[in-house]
Amino acid sequence: MRFLLDDEQRAFAASLDAMLSAADTPLAVRAWAEGDRAPGSALWSRLAEAGVFALAIAEKYEGVGPLPVELVVAFVELGRHAVPGPVVETVAAAALLNGLGERGESAPAERLLPGLASGGSVATLAMDGGYALDADAATVLLAVEGESLYRACGHGPVRASVDRARRLARPEAGGELLARGPQVVRAAREAVTWARLASAAQALGVGLALLDRTVAYVGQRTQFGVPVGSFQAVKHRLADAKIALEFARPLLFGAALSMTPADVAAAKVTAVEAAYATARTALQLHGAVGYTAECDLSLWLTKARALRTAWGTPAECRERVLAGLSGDRPRS
Repeated sequence: MRFLLDDEQRAFAASLDAMLSAADTPLAVRAWAEGDRAPGSALWSRLAEAGVFALAIAEKYEGVGPLPVELVVAFVELGRHAVPGPVVETVAAAALLNGLGERGESAPAERLLPGLASGGSVATLAMDGGYALDADAATVLLAVEGESLYRACGHGPVRASVDRARRLARPEAGGELLARGPQVVRAAREAVTWARLASAAQALGVGLALLDRTVAYVGQRTQFGVPVGSFQAVKHRLADAKIALEFARPLLFGAALSMTPADVAAAKVTAVEAAYATARTALQLHGAVGYTAECDLSLWLTKARALRTAWGTPAECRERVLAGLSGDRPRS
């Protein structure tokens, strides 16, 4: 199946690409990893002004969505530029609150969603005792525990991820109870679907950036008097990476159109595995320089590894796909 973006969607992607290219995102990523939120927060505000976070939020809560296809367009660019922060988790929190609003629990949505849409608030979300990404930077820290949704008032010790710009912490027990009942469980499932879609799009963008950087590098690096990119073995590795990423793209946009959990899980496992394989190729073809933290390539390498297991491991996503085919209810 072939998906073509319309003129408005292509213009949206181009505008985000231009904005992020001018923003020096590697500097923002490194600052975020060191606890300096200023460059990342400024970037967050620009993304909000461009309407990125409003895409996941219903119009009645001051959003413009939900628009999953446009969200994918945006998050491919966020991944391509390695944007730091809980961007996926803010989308998941928005989807959760939207879902509650549709089921009669409108108070939390009315209270919190306008701030997420405008960029005035940064949200993160933990599910059933799990870790929340960048809880120390979020102004809205949500935790789902069974059939209850809390707004936590604090978090535990921060743990480092394989990606130094991704900091993990568990919300503290208790906090303000926002909603309770089966509607929380159903809304949480929707949140996971949106988080997996955004993660898949981000991973595709990461993979595309790694491929572009590696193609440029092997065209400049020489051995035996010729660019290493002219060697057949190198061409084959890059071609395999390109095919994997291009195979993931239609699955991703198809999932955005259907928004079924099984389709989204299939898109995520395909996109993250393609990005991870591309990361391994990029690391090998860059040689020793690719291992250094000083090299910008490392910012995308570690993000590809982290996104591979974020919001569902490949095994969990495959289980979800199989459950969708068989009609069984999955565990996630």
